[in-house]
Amino acid sequence: MKLWDKGLPTDQKIDMFTVGNDRQLDLVIARYDVQATLAHAKMLYSINLLSEKDIIAIETVLNDLKNQIEKGTFVIEDEFEDVHSKIEFELIHKIGDAGKRIHTARSRNDQVLVAMHLYLKEELTQIKSMVKELSQNLLVASEKYKNVLLPGYTHLQVAMPSSFGLWFSAYAESFVDDLYFVNAGLKVIDQNPLGSAAGYGSSFPIDREFTTKELGFETLKYNVVAAQMSRGKSEKSAAFALSSVAGTLSKLAMDICLYMSQNFDFMTIPSKLTTGSSIMPHKKNPDVFELIRGKCNKIQALPYELTLLTNNLPSGYHRDLQLLKEGIIPAIQNLKGSLEMAIYALPQIQVNKDILSDPKYDYLFSVDTLNELVMQGMSFRDAYVKIGKDIEKGIYKPEKGTKHTHIGSINNLCLEHIEEKLKQI
Repeated sequence: MKLWDKGLPTDQKIDMFTVGNDRQLDLVIARYDVQATLAHAKMLYSINLLSEKDIIAIETVLNDLKNQIEKGTFVIEDEFEDVHSKIEFELIHKIGDAGKRIHTARSRNDQVLVAMHLYLKEELTQIKSMVKELSQNLLVASEKYKNVLLPGYTHLQVAMPSSFGLWFSAYAESFVDDLYFVNAGLKVIDQNPLGSAAGYGSSFPIDREFTTKELGFETLKYNVVAAQMSRGKSEKSAAFALSSVAGTLSKLAMDICLYMSQNFDFMTIPSKLTTGSSIMPHKKNPDVFELIRGKCNKIQALPYELTLLTNNLPSGYHRDLQLLKEGIIPAIQNLKGSLEMAIYALPQIQVNKDILSDPKYDYLFSVDTLNELVMQGMSFRDAYVKIGKDIEKGIYKPEKGTKHTHIGSINNLCLEHIEEKLKQI
């Protein structure tokens, strides 16, 4: 069944090519199409285009379909082009003429639009919640390890003393920045496109404010052409949010993989979170974090994929837009999976509390020694030259553990303000 079927046959090869894997992807947005269809039906009833008998029958069938979707028994058979044709078929099959009236004042274009807006809104809201939970875990770890020193690196060379407290809270604050992108994506998506029909509105006396309230949108997309143009823009807005979160999560995973290596030995994770080698019995590999890194790096390509897909398309609908789902839906599932694993694994990280006893970190303290000379009255430039010469001569002796109490103070200030940001966002 096709919503556009006029009784004329279509070449089977054309059918297969144009449908692609839409049936599988549409299972993800099925419940949102049911939700939007019910809202549309209620609106039609409110303006007397459906009878009370019609709306009761439609609501009964749609609730049954909703239950099937929730139980995982809902299927889209090969004879249906997409979820929209499947749902309309079920309505017509079970309640006859009332089901035939459901497409009044609606196009498949705004059906897809509203379903995707609802889907993206819910998924971004869930991702926002997961990022906040992960950030809270990072802050807990930051407080726990705020006094455990960690070598700071620049250019992958030993630089200055830091702490695990600062390292953990740095990622928490970076995730706050990512949440600004998520909120921006939600702002773009939280606009109701239903009622724009094929992109040029409807001559029926529809009430778009009704469906906006019924579906829980913040506002509606007033201009019907702009509503159609939001196809692609909404997905790209979500993609940039996903990419921002993925970028931070990928960097976090990379740090953990690096710090777990024997060359660094900054931290470990329990054996149950690692995998082994088929021939090397000593191996404990951080595959979980490597996969998080890989999945998140792949997600960061998504905004550019969607940009290339939609670039320079004129206004109005084009079948290219069907391909948006192929990128955005798996990316959302991969990011949620990666966040879930990070939330699970992060609290189980164990840090090495005696890293700086290794002599190779002696030069971490050169800036502290330099600053002490400045405090005693020497100019910064002279102190810099003196310490540099002492290091070259091999006579520099660091005073470990005496001049970096500021790190704990910085971390305490960070924790206080990051907590406040998380509450506000």
